[in-house]
Amino acid sequence: MSFLKPKDVIDEGDTVILYISVNSMHVIEATPTIVNKKGETIEHIFQTSFGALKVRNIIGVKYGSRVELSKGYAYVLLPNPELWTQTLPHRTQIIYTPDISMILHQLEVRPGSIVIESGTGSGSLSHYFLRAVKPHGHLHTFDFHEARANQARDEFKHHGLGDFVTVYHRDVCENGFGEELNGKADAVFLDLPAPQLAVPHAYKALKDSGGRFCSFSPCIEQSQRCCAALQELGFTEIQSYEILQQEDIVKTKTFPVMNLEFLKTEKDTSSSTKQPKETMKILTSSAPPTQPGHTGFLTFATLQPAFLR
Repeated sequence: MSFLKPKDVIDEGDTVILYISVNSMHVIEATPTIVNKKGETIEHIFQTSFGALKVRNIIGVKYGSRVELSKGYAYVLLPNPELWTQTLPHRTQIIYTPDISMILHQLEVRPGSIVIESGTGSGSLSHYFLRAVKPHGHLHTFDFHEARANQARDEFKHHGLGDFVTVYHRDVCENGFGEELNGKADAVFLDLPAPQLAVPHAYKALKDSGGRFCSFSPCIEQSQRCCAALQELGFTEIQSYEILQQEDIVKTKTFPVMNLEFLKTEKDTSSSTKQPKETMKILTSSAPPTQPGHTGFLTFATLQPAFLR
């Protein structure tokens, strides 16, 4: 139950992040033994680029502690959605933190919110939604692939989040979110190949008091068709964004200062002494040599309260 609430010590069965460097992190289960392919129970040894870790040794250790590997060391960290996004097992392509931060902000997700998500995929965004809506809110997440839905359900339960999420196996474009969710949601998020087909179902699911809508689409044509469907149903504040995170290069550079005083006085040829050149240091910023790649377009919209529609 590593995700449920903050804790100090690693217990058996916890999900733990093994941090070696910013580009090398692994997710491990704190179990002293595992069952191999032959069905035999063996010692749980986790292999890294800096050697092996006997997982038994981290049980009872405080989170944040340094642990020794056979050829180096690492740190054991308490998992959170940000670390989970970087280490989770990929069942599908996932949404990353730059897009997720905008989604949470624009959907106005907060404790107590009822959120509908489709599709679940690898559960990257789902963990952010769950952290935001706890302890009184709920996430209803849908996936058309039965095996992925079952894996996600088991994963949420293992992480201690099962009470805050309901996982459904359903094609929402054809069958919607179900009558039981009509008028229940504060926000709806779609990550579907044809989001315009699910927009009418999102309209039904949002509360009579109104709510927010978001769709993630890799192609601009998908976003355009979604915007047209939103406009037909009376959604307002329809906007599409592309989020590109860029890290500028900040350096202190030295520049010469041009002295123009000689223009104001006659030139004195009797003195041949050269004056030292004056310089000044300036903090500069420049773009990196490589630009971030495209991930997708985020389309947001607002459904007004029923008395204003």
